[in-house]
Amino acid sequence: MTKASIARQLGNAIVAKNRNSGGWYGPHMAAASRAIQERIPLVDLVLEVRDARIPLSSEYEQLRNYSSTLKRIIVMNKMDLANRSQIKEWVSYFQQNNCLSYGVNAHNKENIKQQLGKVHLLQFLNFLQARVRELKRTEQHSSYTTTILLVGIPNVGKSALANSLHKIGRISAAEKGKLKNATVSPQPGETKDISSLKIGSHPNIYVLDTPGVLPPEILDADVCCKLALTGAIGNCLAGEKELSRYLLTILNLSDEYKKWAKLADPKNGIPVADHKAECSGNFEMDMKRKRQYPTDHTQDFIVNSVRKTLFETISSFDGNLDDERELARLVDAEISALQKVFQVPENVGVDAHDKVACKLLNLYRTGRLGHYTLDCIP
Repeated sequence: MTKASIARQLGNAIVAKNRNSGGWYGPHMAAASRAIQERIPLVDLVLEVRDARIPLSSEYEQLRNYSSTLKRIIVMNKMDLANRSQIKEWVSYFQQNNCLSYGVNAHNKENIKQQLGKVHLLQFLNFLQARVRELKRTEQHSSYTTTILLVGIPNVGKSALANSLHKIGRISAAEKGKLKNATVSPQPGETKDISSLKIGSHPNIYVLDTPGVLPPEILDADVCCKLALTGAIGNCLAGEKELSRYLLTILNLSDEYKKWAKLADPKNGIPVADHKAECSGNFEMDMKRKRQYPTDHTQDFIVNSVRKTLFETISSFDGNLDDERELARLVDAEISALQKVFQVPENVGVDAHDKVACKLLNLYRTGRLGHYTLDCIP
């Protein structure tokens, strides 16, 4: 009830700001929506890319206007940021609702560089090619070229998926020539135009990458919160401080933090690199030599310190988490403790809470604070 109350307050604030300030649905998004609507009847297959953390909340609502005969596959991207144990359950859920689905990781370059990431995406490409062959056989398509339309809300990784399939498709077909690239950015709304990338030969398969589109208005406060936390809605509409408090509320009411218990166990001791540095007469020189910078919150030793601090703060809290005021007190304590971990001084010229919130959201959105599936299977 407490989390729902906090989500309702934040979500209603986002809804109100979207109405009063012009919000996310500007002329560019309206034009993109019309262009996509014109192309849907012309393509052979639609890939609806969703965020695996919010498989329902990241639905591309425009597809509701089309009949059940639309050839569609739901692609749950950012699978490594979600609760992996629930992916199969979501695939099964969509299958029960007569919709094919597939989970992938194609949202950052590191996943693609790893051999496992390449193999997984090659399997997905083979899955797509099999669907295309089946489509041609059952519907007697005479065209040698198949066109697949990628659609989805902002920041679910459509462009990254298009680039990955293009690269792997070209390699597997042993084709030469310069690779094309769709623009990829962690910020929503970076893709401006529809672009075409070839992902397969014999038969030729092209994907059309499209800009992310949201409905002009979203009235569900809970959905707004989830879209904002995962980055589909810009921070400017939700506020980083408010989002960070919502994130900490989710963490406090989950079991994810319990996985960090070993970081707080004194038997584990101080990591060797840190111990040597602490014993050294020149701590800063040792830190630089090891490329450890205390102000860089993305480094492993800082991330581990964040996890340890959160575990200790939550574990030592003696209040009632079902009480909204008590939960707010815990969140305040966590923010204060994290300010020290992130080494954010009080006199930084901006609100220290803003700095902490920015760093915390970045760690969550890159999977450094655990794996969360925010939607529940109906």
